[in-house]
Amino acid sequence: MKTVELKRMPSLRSDTEAKRFAETAGLSEYDLSNFKPMRFEIEPKSAALNMRLPQSLLDAVKIKAKKEGIPYTRYVRLILEQAVDHLRECVGNAQLEKTLDWHIRRGFEIAKPFMATRT
Repeated sequence: MKTVELKRMPSLRSDTEAKRFAETAGLSEYDLSNFKPMRFEIEPKSAALNMRLPQSLLDAVKIKAKKEGIPYTRYVRLILEQAVDHLRECVGNAQLEKTLDWHIRRGFEIAKPFMATRT
């Protein structure tokens, strides 16, 4: 049986080039063995989160994000999304709402004495 040599993927420098390539190329002709799965972020980011972390934790997150090839803020968002997805799989949406509500109320109860001293 004859083996077919696969072509190298061209470097596409713009959306227009990528669109043109996708419309005309047969992907079965190209070597896709080095491709990594990508996750596209389509939903607009309408909320912000500001948190304080130990420097060592932030440094570890930045190192891991750099290894993954993504900005560390996106890496943190991915971790949060995965944690919520995992909870949703384990307990279902209704129970997830109750669980998150409990954690929020509990966090507020714990923080109340500290909030009172700041005013």
